[in-house]
This record gives sequence, structure tokens and C-alpha cells, in this order.
Amino acid sequence: MIRCLAVDDETLALDLLEDNIKRIPFLQLVKRCKNANEVLEILQKEQIDLLFLDIQMPGITGLQLLQSLPSKPMVIFITAYKKYALEGFDLDVIDYLLKPVSFERFLKAANKSLEFHTLKTSQQQVPHPNQGNEMDYIFVNSEYNLVKIILDDITYVEGLKDYIKIHLASSSKPIITRLSLKIIEEKLPQGKYIRIHKSFIISVDKITSIRKNRVRIGETEVPISEFFRNNLFKIIDTKNIQ
Repeated sequence: MIRCLAVDDETLALDLLEDNIKRIPFLQLVKRCKNANEVLEILQKEQIDLLFLDIQMPGITGLQLLQSLPSKPMVIFITAYKKYALEGFDLDVIDYLLKPVSFERFLKAANKSLEFHTLKTSQQQVPHPNQGNEMDYIFVNSEYNLVKIILDDITYVEGLKDYIKIHLASSSKPIITRLSLKIIEEKLPQGKYIRIHKSFIISVDKITSIRKNRVRIGETEVPISEFFRNNLFKIIDTKNIQ
């Protein structure tokens, strides 16, 4: 279950939000809140996984509230104003919904939160390498299943618009899941996996050759962008024998 708060200063908006939350089996509404102070009070007492958060509220806005939190739960912004979208995504929110929100769009956002929550929880359960020889792994939602992925099996990850493709050494068919490249990047071990392009993360161990602005992984060539090029070669230089 994902424990959530519904936050909006308008009663009718809260009623609709509560109704949508109660229609989704994996969401548990802990409380309705009309302002940031109520949210802060509950966060001190309760474990909250997700905020459905309005932006325009009297006093402290939703953006100001999120910026002030030292430990942030997942957040889905719900607002009538498009102008805050970019700032919202800069704060790594799960989704940004514009009022009026259809239930179908609300469900899509909720599913994103479930996928992120599942990934985060599975990552926390992965044993530390020094605790034994068990391989590290994660779980992702794919085609209505929770799929276990051994991290060492990942060759590269490809970002699409709303999805990612996780390519594996053991299978010609990638795992497709609704996550952002940024979220999966945060869950992969640093140094072993590196972003080399806005749309690609690769396993350094799986590189077979590098030429100009391309990395070859097996039979696949992946582009290197100038923005990420230096980070890649910092790692490669530590392995380079002249």
C-alpha cells in the first residue's frame, strides 16, 4: 500500500481527489489537508509515501512546501496552472496533473508512483555486496507483472517518452517499464553504469569498443553525447593501459 495525503485548499477539489484515491486499490488515504502547515504536522507523526499536492494555496505554496522538506515523499502536483510544470519537474516530482483531471489520467500518475515505490523498496532490500555472494537485483513492473532483473545482466537502458527499455545480456527482448531514465539511473550502482546520452545509460563492464562518438555493446552501437563524454572517459582512463 502507498500511504498518501490529499492536499488542496478547495473542499470540492479535495472531495474529487479523495474519490479518485479510494478507487485505486494500492492507495491508502491517510488524511485530507487544506494547507502546508497541516501537511508538515502529519509528516512529523506519520509515514507518508506520496503527496497529491496543489500548488496555489494560501500562505505556503505547494512548491515552497516541497522545497522546504529535508526528506521528500513522492509528489504528484495537481494544479490549474501550466506555468509551474517546469519548476515542478525540476523538483523530481512523479507527475504533474492539470485540473480538471480525468480518472484515466489520475490512474496513469498513480501507476507511475507505484512503479517508483516498488523499485525503491526492492532496491532497499538488495543485500550489500559484502554481506554475501548474492547478486544485486531490482523489480520493475512490466506487462502487468513484477519482473526481477539481475543488475549484472543489464547491458544498457534506453529512454523513451514515458517508458524505458532495459536491455539484457541474457535475452534479445528488452524489459519495457513505465519509469524515467533519471529514476533508474539513481538505482543503478555508480561507476558500473553511466549515462552517456540523454536517452542512454550503459554498463561499463559490457563495453566492447569505443570509436569517436559511439560505444559498441555486443552488436549494438550506442551514441555518446558531448555533454556526457567527459564522464565516460574519466572512468575509461582508469582502466586504460598505454
